[in-house]
Amino acid sequence: QVQLVESGGDLVQAGGSLRVSCAASGSIFSITAMGWYRQGPGKHRDLVATITRSGTSNYADSVKGRFTISRDNAKNTVYLQMNSLKPEDTAVYYCTADIRRVSSTVYTRYWGQGTQVTVSS
Repeated sequence: QVQLVESGGDLVQAGGSLRVSCAASGSIFSITAMGWYRQGPGKHRDLVATITRSGTSNYADSVKGRFTISRDNAKNTVYLQMNSLKPEDTAVYYCTADIRRVSSTVYTRYWGQGTQVTVSS
């Protein structure tokens, strides 16, 4: 069994910063890509950022220059540092990880349960 557990969501003022984390645990053999998505009120779930195992990252245009994704492979953890937050960044943030379980030969995308980030104006 594999679990992704997010933490760090909070209420912050516009212009502030916040870091959310996501740790994967369970019978993990290997993790390739990890990432973050978000879903604002009444909106679709959108990609925020992704990062490969070697550290290559990709960002949505709306967060470029403000957000930074990173990971610690030894801890099976991905982070999202969010700076210069805006009210429109308010959303539930979900992490993802493409994981090969010990008992498997294929990679499957797993999702966390989500963490709420609210930015007040």
